[in-house]
Amino acid sequence: MFYLTKEVLPFLKSGDSIINLSSITAFYGDPQLIDYVTTKCAIVGFTRALARNLALKNIRVNAIAPGFFWTPLQPACWVKEKIPSLGSDAAMARGAMPYELAPTFVFLASDDSSYVTGQVIHNNGGQVMG
Repeated sequence: MFYLTKEVLPFLKSGDSIINLSSITAFYGDPQLIDYVTTKCAIVGFTRALARNLALKNIRVNAIAPGFFWTPLQPACWVKEKIPSLGSDAAMARGAMPYELAPTFVFLASDDSSYVTGQVIHNNGGQVMG
């Protein structure tokens, strides 16, 4: 992520937006996914530091930290018995569909978020609040 950002920076101009992808696990931890959690926490720190670095150039940097989303990958990653309950620990008691995440990316990429930088948007059905 660091090197990719470094390579694209010369091509970015005022008003552009960088959107990083973190995870809900960066905010609640998961004892079984320590390496994944560590990486997703690093993305949050990177997002905030880069946002401060690029703010005066009017380049916004934000992240999205989604909760459980139903993708074709999910059933392959979990034991069969756990699949029906995936996402049920969110306040909305369900996992989300990818189309429920897409508008968050569109918002952060658009001029509608022209005064939003250094933020992590939690699209997680209320699993983590605050």
